[in-house]
Amino acid sequence: MASDHEHSHGPSMARAGERHRGRLTIAFAVILGFFVVQVVAAFWTNSLSLLSDAAHMLTDVVGLGMALAAIQLATRFAERPQSARSAHTFGLYRLEILAAFVNSLLLFGVAVWVVFEAIRRLGDEPDVLGGPMLVVAVLGLLANLVAFALLREGASESVNVEGAYLEVLADTVGSVGVIAAAVVLQVFGWTWIDAVVGAAIGLWILPRTWRLGRRAVRILLQAAPVGFDLDQLAIDLGAIDGVVDVHDLHVWTLTSDMDAASAHLVTRAGADSHAVLDGARQCLAETYGVTHGTFQVEPDDHEGCDQITW
Repeated sequence: MASDHEHSHGPSMARAGERHRGRLTIAFAVILGFFVVQVVAAFWTNSLSLLSDAAHMLTDVVGLGMALAAIQLATRFAERPQSARSAHTFGLYRLEILAAFVNSLLLFGVAVWVVFEAIRRLGDEPDVLGGPMLVVAVLGLLANLVAFALLREGASESVNVEGAYLEVLADTVGSVGVIAAAVVLQVFGWTWIDAVVGAAIGLWILPRTWRLGRRAVRILLQAAPVGFDLDQLAIDLGAIDGVVDVHDLHVWTLTSDMDAASAHLVTRAGADSHAVLDGARQCLAETYGVTHGTFQVEPDDHEGCDQITW
């Protein structure tokens, strides 16, 4: 192929996680500070619901910390000179997805533990200090609302930020549950309400954790983005003037807002490969929103490319 073909992929797009790093940092500081307060108060008041909320807040701290670390590492790697070679040929963008997956595992483990602990406590109602429990729960709700507001916008753009957002959201609901339990405990003296609310928090977390983990695993397995029509893409690429066959078509997500595709395009002998490449890139970007495409153009009289076994 002639060397005068334009090969630029355009200006690099700022990653979603990087755009919200400042808000993640503030949310991390708020949650970390209150986590210490909540742990001390949970043991002081002997409250399972408060302790479960503190355990969940710990996953917030770890999750936000991992999210920030993943964003920082991926950004530093992306800022390396283009000429610097590395074994990480796709950069470190996937660290954000790994962080989201670990977050889901942490949340799942905490939720299961809380449910079992609540069942155990139902048969043995311990004394719980409702007054201090209520004060700490209200303060915890305020801390979560601050973090919730900081992360809400980024949750729709980044799987990594979404993981942190879901943790804070679940913790916010947990704080409301603890407040309700503390009020009931103070008014009616029902000590069992603490265990029931703790179990309810755990059960509320489980399905949301499952969805987050499933999304992260799908990306890690390099499946096509949800709703992406691979068959239609093959048809559209095959309709480009000069293309007679399309094979080895792959579409995957590297990290949030970063989808990529590759394909082999078989062309008639003598077809204009420049026009085929331009048409393929235009089709991929304008119709499917994927701006990073790698295409191998193969004349139909070329032999060997059809012998790939996987």
